[in-house]
Amino acid sequence: MVLAVALAGCAPSAPPAGQGSLPRIVDVPTRPAFVRLPGRTETDARIGQNLLPDTVLRTQKPGRLQVELADGRRFRLGGDALLRLASSGLDLQRGQIIAWVNPGSGGGAPLRVKTRVGTASIVGTTVFLEVSAAAVKVFSWEGEVQVRTETGERFVLRSGEQLTWAASAGSQGPQAWQGPRRLGQAELRTRRAQSILLNGFTAPMETLPVLERELGLQR
Repeated sequence: MVLAVALAGCAPSAPPAGQGSLPRIVDVPTRPAFVRLPGRTETDARIGQNLLPDTVLRTQKPGRLQVELADGRRFRLGGDALLRLASSGLDLQRGQIIAWVNPGSGGGAPLRVKTRVGTASIVGTTVFLEVSAAAVKVFSWEGEVQVRTETGERFVLRSGEQLTWAASAGSQGPQAWQGPRRLGQAELRTRRAQSILLNGFTAPMETLPVLERELGLQR
């Protein structure tokens, strides 16, 4: 099963003038965090490192990193995460990711974040996914997320809503999706305060004030 998240304008395609021609690491606030370029051995992630197609990124708690794609879109990876930069997008096998489109940007091909249980298309700016053996979560920090599951179900998430897929013990087949569920204000504030991907980075996240305003989370 495959879950793909499409974030408009985020594919690592030809960059605007002034930007690099390859995705690159822009922040590594905590380690362990690793990079394995295609055909090479795994090394420690380092700021400024260029990333090729089929590069594998890996973090172990409390490791985290931030990547800027060739077109200027960005994502953060953390937890016990494993992700491959595929030619068609991002292949998230486990861990947490948050991806966003800078305010005012648009156009270009979508960024697809694949997991194992369906397809989600993002029309907006900031999306979070968490993948574990037991569950897959898709959460819209801001904007609209259209989800199509492998079994043909369709869902739409809006700001502050979450969709969850949970595995059942002893079953290998598709499981039921739960949601979309709107998180309460207290839960949103707790998630904002405790998120390992919203906090503790030096590199900026341009949509952070936007999602705080959208969800009434201004400090």
